[in-house]
Amino acid sequence: MFEAVLFDLDGTFADTAPDLGGALNVLLAEDGLPALPLATLRPHTSSGTRGMLRIGYGVTPDSNQFPELAKRFLTHYANALCVGSRLFPGIETLICALEAAGTPWGIVTNKPRRFTEPLVNALPLGSRAACVVSGDTTPNPKPAPDSLLFACQALNVSPARTLYVGDDLRDITAGKAAGMPTAAANWGYLGVDHPIETWGADWIVDTPEALLHVRLQNS
Repeated sequence: MFEAVLFDLDGTFADTAPDLGGALNVLLAEDGLPALPLATLRPHTSSGTRGMLRIGYGVTPDSNQFPELAKRFLTHYANALCVGSRLFPGIETLICALEAAGTPWGIVTNKPRRFTEPLVNALPLGSRAACVVSGDTTPNPKPAPDSLLFACQALNVSPARTLYVGDDLRDITAGKAAGMPTAAANWGYLGVDHPIETWGADWIVDTPEALLHVRLQNS
């Protein structure tokens, strides 16, 4: 059995697209631009502010517009951090099964701590995480392995026996760099640039409950 299971937050543990997308649409409205449907926004959500501003405004972090837009976007997001965000179906079943087996679990995200901690605490089960590692906990966020290795150290577990679950290529790249087995969450946002089959994950799983079978194969 795995010594621990770690989850990405946005698009893996919780569906946060309604609130991230909502913040973008408030920003667009301020600028006299039409709102974008959630279905259009969802694939970009795992990329956070970069993803939202790319789809909403067509800007990237090297654009002169980006810093001010990002500041305004994050202000709106902070004001409605957990209004529509919910755990993905099946996550509660999975977490309860892990806890029943005595397997610690945690969250490793690129979301900054000032958003991560209040969001996790507002979500069901969030306060039960054995560790929560944010994007600014370590100097280098994913796809660097630093935050995942930090989580393993905090839990006193071996990376080689710790499963990382994520819904973005960045998650799988970080997990592999940390020497961890990885599972790609096919229920998540997945991005728009690289098909999930090309990520190199050890497993592609369609539901959180399917991870219980992944664990059994490695017990």
